[in-house]
Amino acid sequence: MSQNLWAGIDIGGTKTAVVISADPPRVLKRIEFPTLPANGPEHAIAKIQSGLRGILAELNSFPHFLQGVGVSCGSPLDAKRGIIQVPPNLPTWIDIPIVEILHSAFGCPAYLENDANAGALAEHRFGAGKGADNIVFLTMGTGFGAGIIIDGRIYQGTNGNAGEIGHVRLTPDGPVGYHKAGSAEGWISGGGMAQWAATAIRAAREAGERSLLLELPSDYKLTSRDVGLAAEKDDPLACRIVTLLGEKLGHALAILVDILNPQRIVIGGLAMRLGERLFAPARRALAEEALPHSVAACEIVPASLGESIGDVAALCIAMDAGAPAKNSS
Repeated sequence: MSQNLWAGIDIGGTKTAVVISADPPRVLKRIEFPTLPANGPEHAIAKIQSGLRGILAELNSFPHFLQGVGVSCGSPLDAKRGIIQVPPNLPTWIDIPIVEILHSAFGCPAYLENDANAGALAEHRFGAGKGADNIVFLTMGTGFGAGIIIDGRIYQGTNGNAGEIGHVRLTPDGPVGYHKAGSAEGWISGGGMAQWAATAIRAAREAGERSLLLELPSDYKLTSRDVGLAAEKDDPLACRIVTLLGEKLGHALAILVDILNPQRIVIGGLAMRLGERLFAPARRALAEEALPHSVAACEIVPASLGESIGDVAALCIAMDAGAPAKNSS
């Protein structure tokens, strides 16, 4: 295969995916494996390299047909220098020069971007943000962060830390996220919701309520998926949890709308699964908190790339890595 190819690598705390495309966002080949951060970065990096070489061999291609490699990973990281700097879900990945490693291995441009910015690029080019000049993309999964696009371009901030809405404190105290009690990540992320939902479940049990969530074993580690599935069955306790989650999301949206005045806010992760059960209270809280004219100008929509967003996001970074502007910098 002699056509130009792009490689995308999506590194998460649970799993890592390697994809190849000749025509993004369409994926030609994909592999996935457990990241196993406890084993250190060497384990996953070796599998990334061997997996990518294996795909190229399977496609009868050669590294010089590889136009760029894009890496999507959680923050903190230094995108300009291409270094992963100990994300919370990758505690053993201490100052890993992933761009230098991949450039040396494959001889093509490589680029690193945080997963929120990468997701913003993907949804802006191929998904629910298409056609809008100013959008915010929210990751709503294990963590809670934002990728910001202004006038069609990613806004990274002075040192690449723009968009860390998860670090903003919403309440004086509360569930812990981003090492801060009462933070947006503590209230709104999947991991944060599991903290305060467990407290709500204990209170419901003591009050003698009936709920599908109370049927789970007492030592069971609750997940956002459990709450979502119960809410789909109109379980009262689960619906109350999702409503509160939506209200807290609305408060975070109000901060973004008042400061950035975007055309569209695209929300991935939990929002795609919870749908209007989450969006309705979020929109109500947003309308109560933010400037009316700014609210009226902003659409709040779910991400449209679904489970493929990590793959497409990494490919978008790869396309930028292979662009002349990046090569010349």
